[in-house]
This record gives sequence, structure tokens and C-alpha cells, in this order.
Amino acid sequence: MIKGRVDNVLEAIGQTPLVSLHRVIGSIKSPVWAKVEFLNPGGSIKDRMAIHIIDKAEKEGRLKPGGTIVENTSGNTGVGVAMVAAVRGYRAIFTMPDKMSTEKINLLKAYGAKVVITPTNVPADSPESYYETAKRIHHETPGSFYLNQYHNPDNIEAHYVTTGPEIWEQTDGQIDCFIAGIGTGGTLSGAGRYLKEKNPNIKVIAVDPEGSVFYDWYQGKTKDQLEPRAYKVEGIGEDMVVEAMDFSIVDDMVQVDDKECFNMARRLTTEEGLFGGGSSGGAVAGLVKYLSRNDHFNCVVTVLPDSGTRYLSKIFSDEWMRDCGFLDEQPSLGTVDDMLADRHPDVITADADDKVFRVIETMKTKDISQLPVLDNGNVIGVINESDLLNYMVTGSHRLVDPIRQVVIRDVHRVSRSTTLADISEAFSSGRNMALVVDNDQIAGIITRIDLIDYLAKTFKE
Repeated sequence: MIKGRVDNVLEAIGQTPLVSLHRVIGSIKSPVWAKVEFLNPGGSIKDRMAIHIIDKAEKEGRLKPGGTIVENTSGNTGVGVAMVAAVRGYRAIFTMPDKMSTEKINLLKAYGAKVVITPTNVPADSPESYYETAKRIHHETPGSFYLNQYHNPDNIEAHYVTTGPEIWEQTDGQIDCFIAGIGTGGTLSGAGRYLKEKNPNIKVIAVDPEGSVFYDWYQGKTKDQLEPRAYKVEGIGEDMVVEAMDFSIVDDMVQVDDKECFNMARRLTTEEGLFGGGSSGGAVAGLVKYLSRNDHFNCVVTVLPDSGTRYLSKIFSDEWMRDCGFLDEQPSLGTVDDMLADRHPDVITADADDKVFRVIETMKTKDISQLPVLDNGNVIGVINESDLLNYMVTGSHRLVDPIRQVVIRDVHRVSRSTTLADISEAFSSGRNMALVVDNDQIAGIITRIDLIDYLAKTFKE
């Protein structure tokens, strides 16, 4: 066969590249590489498992020509299976939880598959769950083949014979840490097993979303102690312990939450140009957490399981992220510098040795309610009219006393680049004013009413 040509799309599965990560890993020094599995023809790592299991089922006579394939899926396995079914003439029926994206459902239908939607928030053994619904459809469909990815050892084998060897070859055997998310567990178990057989010192780290049962199981809880909770990230985590997950090869496990997964997925796109989904974000978020404590490896590899195209209505929708409370946004209010540009540049100050009556006179003449106080040119704090009043009403002080006795030294200091959103937050936390310091020089004072007045003018415009 001529290089670059394939007989059908299934022959294009695998041999995905490793891409070095830079910006999203911050100060981490260990070299990090991401295996970009969304470049498989079906758009995810599940293509590997789908073709491997179906090939084996055909050879063993468990799947016959013209037959029906049934599977419970979060979407990606379904796409891989549907692609194989389309090429080889099988019928495909999938069950999916209702939390899955519209893009995934429509993509399966585009391949000609039938999709049955089931409730998300039901126990795994409920007749309504997508596992049990798939089993029922399998039993009711004569001659059908049930893929059973969660408990099928061939899931592990698929990555043992493809993903693991590719990573070993692509890193020239230099890999010393493999980090990946776990859903069915096939990727981490298969590739991790192969890599550990090549070098037992390689660390295999699993990433599990909060709400999944894997982390608690790994920490020693029994099955009756496991309490799955709802979570939104798709493709990783599970509400039951599955047989396709080999915990014996896991050296450590890291938890991530939905917000971390989704925001890292968005960062991968905007900072690395890698358009992965939530499970990709979860893998990298977990990697950053782990390496922040264990930054001593020569070659770290992670996996980006699927494409962001399947989450345009969710992760990459600001509205959806905002509604779910996952979008970190600060109002675009501007900076201190913007606010100072709108004000008179002169800053009136007092000296720490100025007499109280002189300071009162200055504040009255200039119609100001507070003054920065300097001592030998250095800012030591602020004097305001309420503190002056408290000082005077005691009756034990004189107008000729130096003002330094009244200075409030615990003052919130900010720079010209400080955002007005940050100042607003400080005011909400009880601060009365902010002292603007620029190169050790007083640049201004901002009070609550100053900020309100500036924002009122800005919004009006």
C-alpha cells in the first residue's frame, strides 16, 4: 500500500502524535507531552477499543455479518463503534445518560445509529440506568453483540497492544511518568501495564473526577461504602467499580472537579491550540496538581481523549459555563490607572509632624475627608475626618499635637495596575479606602464614593 493511503477509514486509527505542553503547565519543569487522541478518525481514543473488540468478536464468531452491536456509552465509544458498524455493515444501538451533550447524540445518529436516552441520576443497577438498559436491549435483540466496555478485558488489551507501545516508541523509552483520566479504565490500565512491563519504575497516575467512586475505592473504601455523586464532566469517572480498571498498576490517584476540568479544557484551546474536551482538561488539570508536588521527571505523558467539537454547547459556551457557576469572570471595570486619569493629578499630603489644627484647616480648605501622611517622605498611613473627630471628642488632646498620633497605619495599598474589581472586593470586605502607591510615591486615594462616582460616569457613557 502506498504510504499515506488507506483502504478504509478504520486503517487510519492510531499513531496519534505527542505534542509538548508549555503554557498550561506553568512553572512545572518536567517535560510534558500530550498524546492527541482526538486526531483519530472518530475523534477520540475510543476508536482503538472499538476496532480491537469488534475485530476479536468477529474472529471468535460472536459477531456475525449483518448483526447488531449494542453498547452503553458516554458518546465516544459509541462514535468509534458506529464508525466501524458503518464500514462493515452492522446495525448499532446505543444507550446514553441524559447529561451527555447534544453534539454527541446527533453525531451517533449521523452515523446511522439508534440512540436511547436514559436518566443520569439513577443507581448503576437500576433498570433505568444506561448499563441495564443496554443489557435489556441486548437480550431482546436476537444475534446481537454486547460490547460491554466497562467489564471487558479486551478494552485493556486494546491499549496494551496499541497505545502503550506507541508511547514507548515515541518517547524512545524515556517516559518515566504516565498520567491519564479513568472512565472505563482501559486506557490507563492497558497502556500503563505495557509501560510498566518495559520499565517497572515508570509511575502510573490516575485522574478521577470528584463524584466518581474510583478515588474512594483506591483509598480503601468497600463497595458498600462508595457513594457516587453527580458530576458534569463526560468520559471520565464512574458510579461503580468496573472490571476494565486495573488498580494494581496505579501508583497514585488525583482528584479534579468539574470546574478544573472545563477551565483547563478552555485553556488548552486558547493557550496550546489543542481543542480537547472536558476529559482532556481533567487529565491536564490532574497532571498539574500531581507535578506541582512531584516535579522531578524526565518525560511525562498524558492523554487528550476526545475533541472539543463535542462540547460546543457546554464547555465552550460562556452562557452554559456561567449558568453552572464554572466561568471565572471579573467585570471589566478597568484599573486604578484608568480611574486616576479621570481625576486631578495633584495629591495633597500631610507630614507626620504637622499640627492637628493645620491638618484640620487643610482638609476644610481643600474640601477633602482624608489625607495621606508622610514621615521623611515615606507613607506611614492616612488620616481621615472620622478619626480626627474621635481624637478630639475625648477632650484630652490639643490642637497643637503632631498628627502622627492620629494616623491610621493599616491602610490598603494598591498600584496603578490594580483592577477596580479588586478594589471593590476589598471595600466589600470592610476596607474604607485604598492608598495608591506608585514607585514609593503617593499617586492618590480611592474611597468608596470615589469608586461609585467613577463607575456611575462610566456606565452612563
